[in-house]
Amino acid sequence: MKPRQTTPSASALPPKPRNLFPVWLAALLALLWLIVHDLEISFETLAYGVADMAEYFSRYSKPEFSELSRYLELMKITLATALWGTVFALVVAFFLAPLAARNLAPYPLAYRAARELLNFMRAMPDLLLALIFVAALGLGPLPGVLALGVHTAGFLGKFFAESLERVDKGVYEGVTSTGANFPQIVMYAGWPSIQREALGYVLYILDRNVRMASVLGMVGAGGIGLALHDTLRMFNYGQSAALIIVILVTILIIDYASAWLRRRLS
Repeated sequence: MKPRQTTPSASALPPKPRNLFPVWLAALLALLWLIVHDLEISFETLAYGVADMAEYFSRYSKPEFSELSRYLELMKITLATALWGTVFALVVAFFLAPLAARNLAPYPLAYRAARELLNFMRAMPDLLLALIFVAALGLGPLPGVLALGVHTAGFLGKFFAESLERVDKGVYEGVTSTGANFPQIVMYAGWPSIQREALGYVLYILDRNVRMASVLGMVGAGGIGLALHDTLRMFNYGQSAALIIVILVTILIIDYASAWLRRRLS
């Protein structure tokens, strides 16, 4: 008679996860109380403010499109400002990013100088740069192009440099083994490896620059933002509403187009 085989007992189920919702809710309420206390927020003042904002926005309920052709022409200037600002940033980032990549920079001093220059450009706000360039060059789209280009070159350069650092080491070693110098390593190993990722970053920066170009126009950088500033200053709410609608529609179209392109790239 064969001995009866015993089956191993089933392992015990893991304990039921704790319900941490009360803890997170208490933490959120404590954070909200801290914000209200630190900022000295008055709910009575907020209630009056909501009513005032509702009355103010009601003034934009009748947009005037009698000068739509001029608005579209100004929007073209704004789009051109954003486009050339992005091109400027791309050119600067193209040359600085390989120097700012730790695994590519030929000298430690070149790496540190490129990194600090990108940090400086990123730290300078668009509006401040636009004010400086408007004071130096006068009104028009050129100060906007330079302001957007300098600021976003810092972001693009950082994005590109970090992407170049993530490239597999063997890719660089394979090109280096052929006797390639620094520019050849960058052109034949670095950029081809991050081409799709870099294009996605450029589309993101272009999308962002279109929004900022409209704002920079309000400080004298030309385009539709300057016209919006003039209508707001003259309390012409109908024309202001029309300009805002043109800006919003354009930004939505570009946002959907760039999202579609990014999906296709991925």
